[in-house]
Amino acid sequence: MKKTALVLGATGGIGSEVARLLMARGWSVKALHRAPERAAKSNDSIQWLAGDAMNRDEVVNAAHGVQLIVHAVNPPGYRNWGALVLPMIDNSIAAARASGARILLPGTVYNYGPDAFPVIDEESPQMPVTRKGAIRVEMEARLQAAAADGVRTLIVRAGDFFGPKVGNSWFAQGLVKPGKPVTGISYPGSAGIGHQWAYLPDVAETMVQLVEKEDQLGTFARFQMEGHWDADGTQMVAAIARAARKPELKASAFPWWLLALASPFVTVFRELREMRYLWQQPVQMSNKRLVQMLGAEPRTPLDVAVQRTLSGLGSI
Repeated sequence: MKKTALVLGATGGIGSEVARLLMARGWSVKALHRAPERAAKSNDSIQWLAGDAMNRDEVVNAAHGVQLIVHAVNPPGYRNWGALVLPMIDNSIAAARASGARILLPGTVYNYGPDAFPVIDEESPQMPVTRKGAIRVEMEARLQAAAADGVRTLIVRAGDFFGPKVGNSWFAQGLVKPGKPVTGISYPGSAGIGHQWAYLPDVAETMVQLVEKEDQLGTFARFQMEGHWDADGTQMVAAIARAARKPELKASAFPWWLLALASPFVTVFRELREMRYLWQQPVQMSNKRLVQMLGAEPRTPLDVAVQRTLSGLGSI
């Protein structure tokens, strides 16, 4: 029997990539969109349904008959994040309870505070120091509570996303300028501090491979990716310079002072500034559990991943 997935956030980076891979593996994919006719112009292989992730009845109805709900939806530009994120996960939980589907949630490192650093695993204590981190912890707590009632969940945590379709990211908003040739690279991290990156197509491939292990997953399953670990903050910069064919390029300091000035007026800047602590100390997620399940973590070579990312952003 052909399996069907409902993807919430199918026009976003991770949602669109997971949808593409699922269809390549023989799944049917449905997606909610407030303007389904417009969305269909970008991908007519998806069954687009009129609806909103904030409307519980519409999410529950869309999930009828599906085996997987990909919860990859986020408010655009971080606007009203605190008021919208939790109601949306509650709606996905209600839809999964009604349909019997498993929820797939892309996770982050935001759940953790400095007390858990520098190396964290799936069971490390979650003591976030930011508002967004606290919301992330609450999302997972609600999913775990629902799992006790039989709602199956799969969470895959990864580092900072980069990729051809990732516009709302540190890579695209901090290191380079999308749509313009690479003439300089700014770097948000402190000198010598390691940072963890995750190439979005690798994240999606990891998620789909785990979904295919359904018979081996627990009701509440969590995994972490290692991704690309930049041990001292120089490897990503050097890869960008090589892709731009400008090996002489060096990183300049990221203008944190500008974010401080603009944060009261620009939501994205305020959200980026809140995550500065992740650039001031090394944070590395262990992928031991993931490797035990899959045998190996999907990983595109860094130079290839950076080349494709810059090309997708229109920077080379």
